[in-house]
Amino acid sequence: MRSAGCVFAEEEARLLLAEASTPADLARNVQRRVAGVPLELILGWAEFAGRRIVVEPGVFVPRRRTELLVTEALALLPERHTPAPAVVVDLCCGTGAVGTAILHQAPWVELHAADIERAAVRCAGRNVGPMGGQVHAGDLFDALPPGLRGQVQLLVVNAPYVPTEAIRTMPPEARLYEPAASLDGGPDGLDFHRRVAAGSPGWLVPDGHLLIETSQRQAAGTSAILTAAGFDTRTVRSEEVDGTVVVGSTTAGDQRA
Repeated sequence: MRSAGCVFAEEEARLLLAEASTPADLARNVQRRVAGVPLELILGWAEFAGRRIVVEPGVFVPRRRTELLVTEALALLPERHTPAPAVVVDLCCGTGAVGTAILHQAPWVELHAADIERAAVRCAGRNVGPMGGQVHAGDLFDALPPGLRGQVQLLVVNAPYVPTEAIRTMPPEARLYEPAASLDGGPDGLDFHRRVAAGSPGWLVPDGHLLIETSQRQAAGTSAILTAAGFDTRTVRSEEVDGTVVVGSTTAGDQRA
């Protein structure tokens, strides 16, 4: 596996060995990994925020950098003893990893996850559903129940943000095994950030928050988009997980239409 380019060959070999039910199963999975199949698809799960997240073929594999999105969301949640549970939406949810991690730490929230891809909706249901979260299918806000309008405390988003031309330079594991729709963010990578910022008014409570994962290089662009949409913004960077999140906040007196 190391000769095939697996950077963490020993660690991956231990995982494959632990998950294999027979020697033949192990040999088959090693060959798949050597051929370039992502480890997470072979195992059927990815480690994220200290939990195992079910992963299925055709669904974006959660990255460690997205743990920063979870950390920032949890820090903004209101206290558990508030009269009504906080409503959290995991938009462009993929496997539902973000929503699952939030529910694990804050099981009292009302969690809704949404994605346009059928495979993602099915996979997210396996992760979020057993914890009490709800999963919806559709294009961004069109997927959400109308009753959530004006009720969302936190809107967490890991939408595609890779510039179209940059996709061809990504590692084969992403280019060949993850749907292009989960990667392609348009010419500058920020098309979905514009759509989310434009569509979020009316969904958030007056003192709500919109959190968007972005890249360090694109953070200024994402921040400018949220600022233009009327949010107070700040950018959070973690070198430890190589993650970048732009946090947009409304104000208590801002009745967004």
